[in-house]
Amino acid sequence: MTVRFTGKKPSRRAFLKGTLASTAGVVAGAGAAKAAGPDPLITEKQDWAMSTGDGVDATPYGLPIKYEDDVIRRNVEWLTADTISSINFSPIHALDGTITPQGCAFERHHSGAIELRKEDFRLMINGLVDTPLVFTYEDLERFPRVNKTFFLECAANTGMEWAGAQLNGAQFTHGMIHNMEYSGVTLRTLLEEAGLNAAGDLKDKWVYVEGADASSNGRSIPMEKALDDCMIAFKANGEALRKEHGYPARLVVPGWEGNMWVKWIRRIEVTDAAVESREETSKYTDTLADGTSRKWTWVMDAKSVVTSPSPQSPIKHGKGPLVITGLAWSGRGAITRVDVSKDGGKTWETARLANPGQPMALTRFYLDTEWNGEEMFLQSRAMDETGYVQPTKAMLREVRGENSIYHNNCIQTWWVKADGEAENVEVS
Repeated sequence: MTVRFTGKKPSRRAFLKGTLASTAGVVAGAGAAKAAGPDPLITEKQDWAMSTGDGVDATPYGLPIKYEDDVIRRNVEWLTADTISSINFSPIHALDGTITPQGCAFERHHSGAIELRKEDFRLMINGLVDTPLVFTYEDLERFPRVNKTFFLECAANTGMEWAGAQLNGAQFTHGMIHNMEYSGVTLRTLLEEAGLNAAGDLKDKWVYVEGADASSNGRSIPMEKALDDCMIAFKANGEALRKEHGYPARLVVPGWEGNMWVKWIRRIEVTDAAVESREETSKYTDTLADGTSRKWTWVMDAKSVVTSPSPQSPIKHGKGPLVITGLAWSGRGAITRVDVSKDGGKTWETARLANPGQPMALTRFYLDTEWNGEEMFLQSRAMDETGYVQPTKAMLREVRGENSIYHNNCIQTWWVKADGEAENVEVS
């Protein structure tokens, strides 16, 4: 296709119209298109239209079409050699919108995903309550239900990037995250059912939540958070939780690090102090540049990443209109703005939010632009309703050095080359 410039750039609509014309090869007056001849995909009958397709019983549980079978969770062999106590990554580079299909949602285990029947499920509430209680799964279903959409992000998401650009793809640098609509019962409802009067002043009280898997993964949560927005979820995106996501029930702790979202939940104990278990002392703490560590870091601060173009989603269509897209989120509230830079942070353009940001949920952003084939250093920068602005990696390193692991919410850079391929890099 030839585009003639007449003192101004062609509009996106005009460009796309011209692209369609050259593809079809049937538009009058388009000499090059005529020479190419008719497009057989339009003018000839195709195999898929010559016979009947599969019946409704071909895929009892709806599966993606085979042409999308590369959109899967993946792990990194040298990073996740132990698959029992390990993690995989959501294919965020290949998704759009904000809801993560359960089959693509990353998973993290400490002793492997267990199979627990609904009939065998029991949830105990004990400790400083009026009446210790044990709930069955059927009991949970009888309480008033809520539906809420939240992101879950592992505290180690982007953790390998502290010392430098390591993993080449948004799936691997930022894929320890998913965003789903959860259905269940608020934790407040269950705690009130057991009675909190015995706890006296709730201001200084905690709940310790424990899982049923072999690791007995457990975390302490301040009572204020427990009564605010935590929930016990038994459905995600309308269907039962997957085994790897805690079937038949898990804890949801909106905006806080994923390790606190205890799966296969079996016990909630009301206490007068944090238990300080293994997972909240030996891990998930932030080591600072001077070697000391913060005792508690729960909230996942504002963060974003361009998902396309990116190393796993290069530009394939050549010059012209380009949609730059990505995800933004904050554990402190709703995303209010995302800026995108094409030159490594020297200049910024405000992206369009697909929908107004929701508290503690993923927000999709788009920047509709033109690409002339020159290299770009793509970045995104998120802001939330508290006024917090996503920092650069240099800003984080000033406080925590290069040897940290968790809570890396730095600005990410993709070097998009002239051929459309992209690479994970740092800019200074």
